Amino acid sequence: MEYRLSDFLPTTKKEVEMRGWDQLDIILFSADAYVDHPSFGAAVIGRTLEAAGYKVAIVPQPDWHGDYRDFRKLGRPRLFFGVAPGCMDSMVNKYTAARRLRSEDAYSPDGRHDCRPEYPTIVYTRILKELYPDVPVVLGGIEASLRRLTHYDYWQDKVRPSILCDSGADMIIYGMGEKPVVELSRQMDEGIPVSAIHDIPQTVYLAPSDSIPGGITADDIILHSHEECLQDKKKEADNFRHIEEESNMMHAHRLLQNVGKQTVVVNPPYPPMTTEELDAAFDLPYTRLPHPKYKGKTIPAYEMIKFSVNIHRGCFGGCAFCTISAHQGKFITCRSKESILREVEKVAQMPGFKGYLSDLGGPSANMYGMHGRNHKACEKCKRPSCIHPQICPNLDTNHSKLLEVYRAVDALPYIKKSFIGSGVRYDLLLHRGKDEKANRAAEEYTRELIRNHVSGRLKVAPEHTSDKVLMHMRKPSFEQFRQFKTIFDRINKAEGLRQQIIPYFISSHPGCTAEDMAELAVITKGLDFHLEQVQDFTPTPMTVSTEAWYTGYDPYTLQPVFSAKTPADKLAQRQFFFWYKPEEQRAIERTLRMMNRPDLIKELGIRNEGLGIRKRSSATEGKANEGLGIRKHYTTTEGKVNESNRKTDNRQKPKEKARGRNRRNR
Repeated sequence: MEYRLSDFLPTTKKEVEMRGWDQLDIILFSADAYVDHPSFGAAVIGRTLEAAGYKVAIVPQPDWHGDYRDFRKLGRPRLFFGVAPGCMDSMVNKYTAARRLRSEDAYSPDGRHDCRPEYPTIVYTRILKELYPDVPVVLGGIEASLRRLTHYDYWQDKVRPSILCDSGADMIIYGMGEKPVVELSRQMDEGIPVSAIHDIPQTVYLAPSDSIPGGITADDIILHSHEECLQDKKKEADNFRHIEEESNMMHAHRLLQNVGKQTVVVNPPYPPMTTEELDAAFDLPYTRLPHPKYKGKTIPAYEMIKFSVNIHRGCFGGCAFCTISAHQGKFITCRSKESILREVEKVAQMPGFKGYLSDLGGPSANMYGMHGRNHKACEKCKRPSCIHPQICPNLDTNHSKLLEVYRAVDALPYIKKSFIGSGVRYDLLLHRGKDEKANRAAEEYTRELIRNHVSGRLKVAPEHTSDKVLMHMRKPSFEQFRQFKTIFDRINKAEGLRQQIIPYFISSHPGCTAEDMAELAVITKGLDFHLEQVQDFTPTPMTVSTEAWYTGYDPYTLQPVFSAKTPADKLAQRQFFFWYKPEEQRAIERTLRMMNRPDLIKELGIRNEGLGIRKRSSATEGKANEGLGIRKHYTTTEGKVNESNRKTDNRQKPKEKARGRNRRNR
């Protein structure tokens, strides 16, 4: 299908005039290139506002240097400016866990790494407030969501207040923003100033501490102040438990935190979207293409997901290092089978489509259709995870609905194969409850997945081999990974397939020691893994792991937790991923002898006597570890990624380089 320039949301004054508009209602600024696709947040919000009747434009990746012409070119909007950093947290996007500048930005044309500033949410807002001090600025996206309250910033190595304080913006919309942004626009359209709008769920604003709207009630949760957190790390850790719990409750409380003479007010979130609402969001008139301004250029993140389909939102895994729950929440909202099939049909009509869907998934691919059997129990639940430390007995883990979707998609005449690229939870596949129908469906799904939906390599995330470390991560025992691998190998053999499992692992996570990593090396060697998909733990705001890493305390127990923090300590852990590389073995041997574990030297098969390995200089060591395969965290609006922040970045995620965690902000 051919699209005209006017089929996209306008990005220039000329495009605005093509629509016959004299003034825009809302102007969105995004640090990503503009891709008109439901996996890209600016497009989702823009199309949502358009459908609600507002005149909206997008300014992608404005030049923040010089005379600020990109910030001036569309003039002042009638209602407000919207600012977002893009699908990923900007600092995860720009820097590795070792704080090295990345060579590529997957969300910029041709992967250019100089198209966005650090902290674009702050930079763009300050420029807009300088140029248009009387126009409201509303923040959205992952950067604002994760920084809505006092937080530790790994890249500055500082505790920062709410991003409202650092940016000068008027309001934050956190999480998935369709509902609150439409309601905000409606109220402002009625003439209510943003300073008087205090009742919209899922919004954050600043108020004078002596005149909080509605007063302080018994239902409010008062957090330790920003100043207290600066002085006492245990209070910062204590805050996080309340923040995480209220982010994942159906009936949450309002949060209040003093910053100087002001109070940050966090309104509870909206209930999860219904299937009908989510279908409507995906049925908006996306072209599914990059804006024509990028003709002849490649946007890597788009290339990774253009032939994929997202089938649900939310993730109830609650992984300690992942930001998905902070942004999307733990409750699953599924698209209808009909909506999914409609999108598959659109994908099939795209140029270059050859019959293969790269991903038919979500934040965790096999959570589709799962929910609590007793809804009232879910309404009262404070658990950050429905499956850790054990799978909740109230959780319906039936995979039948997902199987129906797979088979309906695969039955389409223009689909040759649909792959699952976003990763699966094998603990859900292995779970055996009282519902025999669900148990049989899990077995059937496992066979279907391995037989028909693996593109040679299946990505799973055991993350570690130590049950102690896995408990800190909120991940299942490594024994479950062994069980799943046995099943995977058996089905492959029976079907005559030669597929691989690709496991993901993390080093330097809170609670992990060098000895834990040494044992991980021995265990994975025994399983014949030469690890590829590995990463150092990256502290990102709004995760329980980051709070434990920075404060030294578990936010839920307030008990001390060890974390590797220095470059030397991190290297001592990371090196064990690469026990099979001759250039790493001398350092590994030295580390094992220092920890009094010479028994592991033999188990790893290290024999340095005849290797002739020279001791490396520190400079050489640094170079040797620059390419360690640190995977990015992708988190898109649709949760394809990531890397979370994990699950990012699945989203929109590279097939093997990145995960869809936001986590890892996919």
